[in-house]
Amino acid sequence: MTGKNLEGPEADALDLGAVFRALADERRRSVLTQLAADRSDNERGCNSFDLPISKQSQTHHFRVLREAGLIDEVDYGNRKGIRLRRADIEKRFPGLLALLGADPPGDTAPR
Repeated sequence: MTGKNLEGPEADALDLGAVFRALADERRRSVLTQLAADRSDNERGCNSFDLPISKQSQTHHFRVLREAGLIDEVDYGNRKGIRLRRADIEKRFPGLLALLGADPPGDTAPR
């Protein structure tokens, strides 16, 4: 089934301020961390993330991530697919995804 790609900015137009604003929210950071942990970069459904928020709030958070250029979204009509823009992020902001996966210094609490 083919979907409609929802466009974010081009790789060269990724803005660090927009990325930081998108990552300022712990739920969006959690989504990006989960995507970054899956090195296969498979497309995931919106409902595959453990987000205890309404569908409307999820839609908002995914839109913010897309508009910052961190994810691609594909609209299939009755569902959306999410994929990390790993190559574009690594090209523009080398090491950012590794930082997201790192535990904060002194953090010994299980995740």
